[in-house]
Amino acid sequence: MHPTLLRSAGQPATTRARSHRAGVLSGLLALGLATAAAAAEPADAPAFAFPLPAEPASGAVVDDGVLYRELTRGIYEVVSNPHDGALYVASALSMPNVTGGVIYRLDPETLQPIGAMHTDLRNLGMTLSPDGKRLFVTNSLDHALTAIDLESSKVVTRLHFTEDKDEKGHRYGPRQVIYDAQRDVLYVGAVGDPAVIWVVDAHTLELRDTIRNAGRWVTGLLLHPGNGDLYAANGSGEILRIDPDSRSIRQRFKPAGDTPAILLNMALDAGSNRLYVTDHSGLKTTLIVDADDGRKLGEVAGGDSMGILFNAARRELYITHREQGRVSVVDADTLAEKRSVRAGPNPNSLALSADGKALYVTVKTPFTSSYTASGVESILRIPLD
Repeated sequence: MHPTLLRSAGQPATTRARSHRAGVLSGLLALGLATAAAAAEPADAPAFAFPLPAEPASGAVVDDGVLYRELTRGIYEVVSNPHDGALYVASALSMPNVTGGVIYRLDPETLQPIGAMHTDLRNLGMTLSPDGKRLFVTNSLDHALTAIDLESSKVVTRLHFTEDKDEKGHRYGPRQVIYDAQRDVLYVGAVGDPAVIWVVDAHTLELRDTIRNAGRWVTGLLLHPGNGDLYAANGSGEILRIDPDSRSIRQRFKPAGDTPAILLNMALDAGSNRLYVTDHSGLKTTLIVDADDGRKLGEVAGGDSMGILFNAARRELYITHREQGRVSVVDADTLAEKRSVRAGPNPNSLALSADGKALYVTVKTPFTSSYTASGVESILRIPLD
């Protein structure tokens, strides 16, 4: 059975059902899986300040100069902000009897925590505004999207996704969020069946539109700088090509054909017009897909894959192999593996430093039977030179 579909035992039926739904959502969101009102939040959210949560924060240099630092539980995405020079890590604090989450601010060289903002909701996906002054965070298990002003370290507004529900009456979990600078909107992919993609005003967080019929579980999102289209990966084994002006689905690709696949995250080599799409569950590979017609062009060897990032300057792909506990560095032209970095137990999300000379990786621990983190989770800094 897929790990995200494991049941919780030893609980009352109602609690078990609620825990199961949360677990399925949590697992899908971790992989790597009408209108709604925008509600303004009080502008008194805590600033970046010590003390930090009482978790180990040891740092150690491991293979080939890789810096490893334990951080906390329930960490997910990481972003590097070239405007203030800081690294931000989202945490849902997946611990029993703990509510809310934390956004950590780290020194990009040492990974030393230099601040943390405690949030009332749990955090998962993140993206930055083009000027680096605002951080957008998906609160996946709390069905919300939050905007944080990084100069004041305040929550400035929030959108609660309250009206959309799937066919079983479950509310959608927002997973990935990306910024469309040309239109000043955010695209937010929702884990649900059938799934949706929300189009959100980047300034007010008002919901502008909802792209429906998006398959099962929208997981990855990507904007193509060449043709301008939005691409979405889903758990139905599809890649959707979407017109961002009409917000309609132009094409539906199934690069693996009828073979069951849960497509997760995407990277794009715009020069060669190749999409790279990971699959951690069914295919356990990385597909190479023509961005125009969806043809499968090949695969990147290496087995199960989750996070993926393309570095155009170095012509390299970076892929997290969660089951193998490692990160591979792949030559994007020859598809040969250049380097393998130990990153156990479960490497997850990726980000590049502002100068493109370092790679950051969040490393998770396995879920417990109650879908909390089984241990303290970590972040790695991998030097690329």
